Order: sequence, then structure tokens, then C-alpha cells
Amino acid sequence: MRQAFALRGVVGLVTGAGSGIGAALARALAARGTALALVDRDADGLAATLRAVADLGGSASGHVLDLADPGAIEALPAEIEARFGRLDLLVNNAGVALGGRFEDTDLADFEWLMDVNFRAVVRMTHAFLPLLTRAPMAQIVNVSSLYGLIAPPGQTAYAASKFAVRGFSEALRHEYAGTALGVTLVHPGGVATGIARNARHPRGLDPASAEEARIAFERFLRLSPDAAAAEILRGIERRAPRVMVGRDARQVAFLQRLMPVGYWAPLARLTGQRRSGPR
Repeated sequence: MRQAFALRGVVGLVTGAGSGIGAALARALAARGTALALVDRDADGLAATLRAVADLGGSASGHVLDLADPGAIEALPAEIEARFGRLDLLVNNAGVALGGRFEDTDLADFEWLMDVNFRAVVRMTHAFLPLLTRAPMAQIVNVSSLYGLIAPPGQTAYAASKFAVRGFSEALRHEYAGTALGVTLVHPGGVATGIARNARHPRGLDPASAEEARIAFERFLRLSPDAAAAEILRGIERRAPRVMVGRDARQVAFLQRLMPVGYWAPLARLTGQRRSGPR
């Protein structure tokens, strides 16, 4: 049996902490007594989360940076070590979205998404490994997606990034098996965050069509960020190798195992998304 990961008294870092699941995780961790380093490119959103953590009696530092910038990531471990002296928990949660068919997608936008959703996970993990491996017990938590299990049309960039996070995390977990460093891979289902609202689209796409698709898809984003964070924290405390967040994620995971090639036909009928839609 895996030893439980105690959240009280440890130091955790959460990316994408200015909104959505990241902000909810920050609040929930603060309530459990975790000292926090919070990262986001949105200074206003990050400030709001820092205030919420302070209201809960928590301790946190804020770091405004763009995770698409390798230099900013490289400099971050020294800041965290100077402030806290250690790191026990790394949560790579930040993510962006890009909707639209691949033939219409600007490759610069594709690369931007990969920089944030995948390469930042790799860079953050690599940068903080020296601190994490010095901890008596440490956990890396990488947030993939429902679209790290299935790949709908219109989501080539997003699905590619989240499948990449999945593969990276599983291989890393195998490399550190039997050590004090664990890896938890998270697959959230439809969580009511702003990622679909803030998604980029092909430059030639009619704005009215993009808005129609967004509204239609957001009907399936039902789980609150706080409920998602609670499920994730239970997984972290168990040092679970994989956490499916929400009933829809568990159902889709089952369908994908049952129909590894043909899963999209029934899902398309269910959602009405035969071509594309923001996630």
C-alpha cells in the first residue's frame, strides 16, 4: 500500500492559479495547511487567489510569468528555494485551448498551445526535480484532460498536448517507481472553467460561429472547480497514479477502453459535435 501524502506543512506550487481549477486547488490546499507558490500570467486573477488564500489563513507567494517563456521557468526554482527552502508538491495545471479544424489552424498558434500545455509541463518538471528529489516525500501532479483520453475533431492541438502530457507522466512515473517521488496524472472531464471562453480560433473563423460552438459546448461543463479540486486532492493524498475527475471522465474512459477506435461515433451523436467545438 502506498504511503499517504500529508498536505499539512508541505510546500506546493500550482500553475494556472489565477482562475478555474488552479485557483480552487490553491484555496483547498491553503485550507489544508499547505504553504503555496502560485503561478499565473494573469496578474489580476493571481492577486485575487492570493487574497483568498490569505483570507483562509494560508501562506503564499505569487509569481506572474508566462509559461511559454523557458527563461522564466528556468529562473523560478531559485525564487521558490529562497522563499521556502524546499518544494514537496508540483501541480502543473495551467492550460490554454485552440479550437478549429487542423487545415484552418495557424501553426504559430499550434506551437503556442504546445508551449503552454506540454512543453511547460516538461520544463517545470525538469527545473524543479532537484528540489523535489531532496524532499522526504514529493509528488508531481500533471493535469491532462478528457481529451488526453479521446481526440475529437477540431481539437488536434489540444488533444495532442494532453496526450503528450499523459505519455510524459506515465513514463516519468515508471522511472521513479519505488522512490519517494510519485507522479499523479489527472484527467478532468467537463469542469466549468473559462478555458473554452478564452480559447483561440483560426483567424478566418466567423466570430458568430465560434460563439455558437462555445455556447453549445459549455452546456457540458457542469462540474464546479471546487468539486474538481476536491477530487484531485483526494487523489494526491492517496498518491494515486491516475485521477479521473467527474462522472463524464470515468464514463468516457470506459467507452474508450470498450471502443478504442470507434468511440467517437456514439460520442458525436450524444454531444452533437460531429466536427469541432472548444474545450
